[in-house]
Amino acid sequence: MSKTPFTQPNGRPIVYVRELAADEMPDALRGTTARYFAVHDAEGNRLAVTPDRRIAFALAKQNDMRPLSVH
Repeated sequence: MSKTPFTQPNGRPIVYVRELAADEMPDALRGTTARYFAVHDAEGNRLAVTPDRRIAFALAKQNDMRPLSVH
């Protein structure tokens, strides 16, 4: 996580959830046809990859982050 993440007034860092394109998949997932979603910090660093958008949001919330959707 960034040393100076974007935060809300309550101090929770904002993270972004978006679907991964096929060429952005981690090596272990390349070649799969399933959809995957990534959680990124404010600087664009990938923090997590999940097979479900709802899981990505839940993961962020469980780690005291404020997830936002990016289309």
